[in-house]
Amino acid sequence: MWIDTHCHLDAAEFAGEEGDVAAEAAQQGVEMIVIPAVAASNFERVAQLAQQLPNCAYALGIHPIFIPQAQECDLAALRSAVNAAMTDSRFVGIGEIGLDFFVPGLKTQAMRDKQEFFYSEQLKIARDFDLPVLLHVRRSVDIILKYLRRIDLSAGIAHAFNGSFQQAEEFIKRGFKLGFGGAMTFTRALQIRRLAAELPLESIVLETDAPDISPVWVHPGRNSPDQLPRIGAVLAELRGQSLQHIAQATADSALAVLPRLASLS
Repeated sequence: MWIDTHCHLDAAEFAGEEGDVAAEAAQQGVEMIVIPAVAASNFERVAQLAQQLPNCAYALGIHPIFIPQAQECDLAALRSAVNAAMTDSRFVGIGEIGLDFFVPGLKTQAMRDKQEFFYSEQLKIARDFDLPVLLHVRRSVDIILKYLRRIDLSAGIAHAFNGSFQQAEEFIKRGFKLGFGGAMTFTRALQIRRLAAELPLESIVLETDAPDISPVWVHPGRNSPDQLPRIGAVLAELRGQSLQHIAQATADSALAVLPRLASLS
């Protein structure tokens, strides 16, 4: 069994093809796809997709790239939406949330402060509902971890992890899993491949981040969740382990960190 822990199936690149894309992934053995929201405006859409497609689940959150347009009332909308979703078996956590200190427009002090405020408030929502988080950690791992030390959470996933071994250990100590996907398939991605090869397998989950972060054989084309087994094969090669072992271990890790997902698998 394969689980794609991070796929933006609601993205414009999939418009009108969502059902076909999810079905093709299922044919390739991807039994579950987690669709994280990115803004209050798409909370309803990700929930609808998860209801319509048998191998999909969803998370709710405000992505750091959408923070410039976000308002404080969106946090109230998120809390309300999460409260309503707690009775929905396809709702699995808070995400995608976090910090992005790579995109130029997000690096000003004012925007960093706004990002940190929204991140902190969304962590509190996750804490209050005892939910895991799907974290965006681009160029921001140390600050991400600073807030996790302040706000105690059940667990989560550091999506598209590309930090140090020491930072990885900090996440793992807090019950977090680390997400690996298409970036791992590039031979020049030496640090990511070292992490994937040497970190404890029980701390790794797989993801596509489709339609983004395409694997080397698709790049620069549109990524899709049906690529997950082939991405998993790269992880198996890096670790010198069987494909079946990697599939089962990463799926088990996904179900452990996203316990509400287990009821659907």
